[in-house]
Amino acid sequence: MFLTSSLSTPHPFNHLIDTLKDGDRKYFNPQKLNDARYDKLPLSIRVLLEAAIRKCDGFYVKEEDVHNILDWSEQQNVAEVPFPPARVLLQDFTGIPAMVDLAAMRDAVTKHGVDPGLVNPVCPTDLIVDHSLQIDLNKCAIQNAPNPGGGDSQSQGPPSRPSPARPTPRRGSQCGGERGSCSKGGCSDTPGRPATAVQQIENTPLLCPFHLQPVSEPETALKNQELELIRNKERLQFFKWCSKAFKNVNVVPPDVGAVHQLNLEYLSQVVQESQGFIYPDSVVGTDSHTTMINGLGILGWGVGGIESEAVMLGQPISLTLPQVVGCRLVGSVNILATSIDIVLGITKHLRQAGIAGKFVEFFGPGMSQLSVPDRTTIANMCPEYNATVSFFPVDHVTLKHFKQTNFTEEKLELLEAYLKAVKLFRSYEDSSEDPQYSEVIEINLSSMVPHVSGPKRPQDRVAVSSMKEDFQSCLNEKVGFKGFHISKEKQESLVPFLHGGQEYELAHGSVVIAAVISCTNNCNPSVMLTAGLLAKKAVEAGLIVKPYIRTSLAPGSGMVTHYLNTSGVLPYLSQLGFEVIGYGCATCVGNTAPLPETVSEAIKEGDLVACGVLSGNRHFEGRLCDCVRANYLASPPLVVAYAIAGTVSINFEKEPLGVTSEGKEVYLRDVWPTREEVQQIEQDKVISSIFTELRARREKGNTFWNNLECPESVVFPWDPKSTYIRSPSFFNKLCKEVQPPQSIENAHALLFLGDKVTTDHISPAGSIARVSAAAKYLLSKRLTPREFNSYGARRGNDAVMTRGTFASIKLQNRLIGKPGPKTVHIPSGQTLDVFEAVERYQRDGIPLIILAGKQYGSGNSRDWAAKGPYLLGVRAVIAESFEKMHKNHLVGMGIAPLQFLPGQSADSLELCGKEKFTITLPEDLSPKQMLTVKTSSGKTFSVTTLFDNEMDVAFYRHGGLLRYVARTML
Repeated sequence: MFLTSSLSTPHPFNHLIDTLKDGDRKYFNPQKLNDARYDKLPLSIRVLLEAAIRKCDGFYVKEEDVHNILDWSEQQNVAEVPFPPARVLLQDFTGIPAMVDLAAMRDAVTKHGVDPGLVNPVCPTDLIVDHSLQIDLNKCAIQNAPNPGGGDSQSQGPPSRPSPARPTPRRGSQCGGERGSCSKGGCSDTPGRPATAVQQIENTPLLCPFHLQPVSEPETALKNQELELIRNKERLQFFKWCSKAFKNVNVVPPDVGAVHQLNLEYLSQVVQESQGFIYPDSVVGTDSHTTMINGLGILGWGVGGIESEAVMLGQPISLTLPQVVGCRLVGSVNILATSIDIVLGITKHLRQAGIAGKFVEFFGPGMSQLSVPDRTTIANMCPEYNATVSFFPVDHVTLKHFKQTNFTEEKLELLEAYLKAVKLFRSYEDSSEDPQYSEVIEINLSSMVPHVSGPKRPQDRVAVSSMKEDFQSCLNEKVGFKGFHISKEKQESLVPFLHGGQEYELAHGSVVIAAVISCTNNCNPSVMLTAGLLAKKAVEAGLIVKPYIRTSLAPGSGMVTHYLNTSGVLPYLSQLGFEVIGYGCATCVGNTAPLPETVSEAIKEGDLVACGVLSGNRHFEGRLCDCVRANYLASPPLVVAYAIAGTVSINFEKEPLGVTSEGKEVYLRDVWPTREEVQQIEQDKVISSIFTELRARREKGNTFWNNLECPESVVFPWDPKSTYIRSPSFFNKLCKEVQPPQSIENAHALLFLGDKVTTDHISPAGSIARVSAAAKYLLSKRLTPREFNSYGARRGNDAVMTRGTFASIKLQNRLIGKPGPKTVHIPSGQTLDVFEAVERYQRDGIPLIILAGKQYGSGNSRDWAAKGPYLLGVRAVIAESFEKMHKNHLVGMGIAPLQFLPGQSADSLELCGKEKFTITLPEDLSPKQMLTVKTSSGKTFSVTTLFDNEMDVAFYRHGGLLRYVARTML
């Protein structure tokens, strides 16, 4: 049922098959359509067209779809077209539920007599295990680390910060000593490692900066990796079973790198080759920042786990033929601006332009100013301005980049020849080659100045020069997207505390978390090298970072560690506390260890607005740490700078970054490296040998993974005692017949929410609170709090995830009037945990709905933000507007997304949320249909169903996409 081409009929576009000069490689050439419209198509649309031509089978992809795409100028925003991507990319947080669902689907079809071995991904799928890393240890907290099941259990005192001087190796030590130190007198040929169980874990080697010889991994990274592997053993066994049981699944084990970095460095081909045909690489991934790959000229974007499962099983993505906004870049980059400044500048510009749901394609003379890492970083932020993709076509800059990576000369020649043959290669010298766009926005790169983003949302940019004044205004403003409403008399509060036997003081704006994390920004060598060179100059100038600040460096892959080592800057980062803690997503997804107790107590005592600074792309309030209210996104060098300063309330132009032990004031301008310095090191260190070596190590894997045992069965043997992997109930009572839509009668509102409810609010990914419903469940399974792990790590267990739905401490439910994971059980009037209220509603057979404001479901793509409400019994969400991806997830789970009419809201209709709601659904349900909602108070109002097409209606009628796919097999 899931073949994507027919073997019984000739391909309708056989006449477009062409060959390159060598005659061995065939491809579908859209130019042979002899249609002038092709030359005016945006290049991103040409990729859609080629895929539709190649995959045209008369069922999923029809000839009409090909003609609609070719007629893009008239059909944009009108025609619904399919897109069959070349591959699927999963990270483990969102990948594990997808694979658990496929394993459960094997169970479901087996019960109906169907061979379970038929349930396999048709589309090649890569699953990267990168989101399970937690920062249990860092340089200032190694003595407080949990020790579940192994490792060095001896309690040690906190290592003190090194003295503020140039890092010199300890006399008489060798490369590979206890801390990976080195003596300039010589290097040991055999590096040593700390005496822990992690000795068997193979890692990308660190190099001694003086001799470029291998040394041991920093102790913190080794211990974090050890704890990661121990606590996630069940999940890893399941992943390994998946790699063996399912065809077309490639699992990349932990400690190799972050998903986007590996996609850029290792998985991306730009031009794919299969069964004698070549075609453009393309991808959909279960992460909204999959768009990062657009920087390489590869079309790709993020989808939910639900859509990804459909693509894996052979169904194309369905999308309305998008408008394409041409973003014309002009001017030259300011010498002090980093790629992060350019990213945030373009993000703000495009967000203000109102391009939600559109493709963005970059062109213009300014393109030559941007390196490929710059482009991928810009494309990474695509979800922040709500575009679907941010596409950078392949040009001479891209080809030059590929020569430094894993591409052979033969591959480069093939790539260039093919892309030029189908006009997917761009040159910006001749403006007559510019495609036709829906609209054009011009951005002058010379206007970009250093910025940070915060304190609560990525779109709220603040010029670094205005940071001090802006933070002060945030203290004054009422509580909202930027304000904290701190009274004037409390704004100068200073709270003393002890740490490591010394007294320090915290104030509003004090930095307590500073993280250069394993996120998409880290792939840009220029910003990472800038951070390293800044650290080097700061240490040489005699500056330090206060030891209570939770500092960490989690590179996106071993490549980053490698070039930081070979450039000689890693020891300086480490001396400032930015020690490598491991590879994977950590602080950005809430996986940081708790702050030192004295720091937390000081923050609470003074009701301080403490700050976190990170080089990531997400920083919603409370995400990094419960007691850290203000969080700023910044470039890696600015993360280091603010850590040294110890506060965000500083004007770097007028105030010193720090004062040395001799009393000398050092300003940021004194230690900021020049662009020429950075570019020279980047050119010298980021070379092909790095990519080649790391590719070999990735393919080899690590000893723990290689020796890990897993089941050999076709159907997964679920362990009833497992708290990580559990067969979900999505296929319960599955039958072949489709039932007509059932009206929703006398439903209660489970929650009454406001604007900008994020998927973090709906389904948190961070730590599991000890008083939560999920914690009570885990305690009942005889787990201790230190064994809870995170919600993200337990996405393979529907019992945990259902209890974790709406468990965010920042959830603002208007039924109770204060933040927290609580609601009112309306029949009794009691305030209960959300899950406890649901249990009562389910016991009484009462259906549930949710009332919400604008942009419901914004933020990261997260399928459990729809699966969780489905299992809680939510039948519909009525909101003023929805984030598109989350709306698709609701449809994919059989939950009706209903929108208030324009100008109407729960407030304008005077709804209190405690009424009963009846929504009548007709049997002939259709897209964009108007429905009537009646309340027990006598009010009646209309809503619009946000089913975009007949496929959406089909998914809803089947009870969700998973049941639709399973019924297709039956």
